Amino acid sequence: MTKETSIFLDYVGDTPRMRVLQYFIEGREFDYMLTDLLNAQVSWGTLNTLIPLLAKKGVIIKTRKIGRATLYKINQESFVAQQLMKLYDHLILEQLTSREKSTKEALKQIV
Repeated sequence: MTKETSIFLDYVGDTPRMRVLQYFIEGREFDYMLTDLLNAQVSWGTLNTLIPLLAKKGVIIKTRKIGRATLYKINQESFVAQQLMKLYDHLILEQLTSREKSTKEALKQIV
């Protein structure tokens, strides 16, 4: 069974940086530890390089510390992050609308 690729990653490229950004966008109301971000299918070494870079650019922000762990979330005040979230939302909505139309057409053919 092949893994279905995200429509967002189809458009922006399936790179570790974009996988991490997609993870933050999908959970935009939550904050994450680095270990949580391993679910984005990115290596530990890559995360340790990417997270400080994204934080420096202001796309993600540190939200709090729990023990030795620092938590991060997407910076919804950042223009770049806002544009990425708009693109993500638009692509998902477009895909859902397209699937809905094809489902309705298939149902019409059956009935």
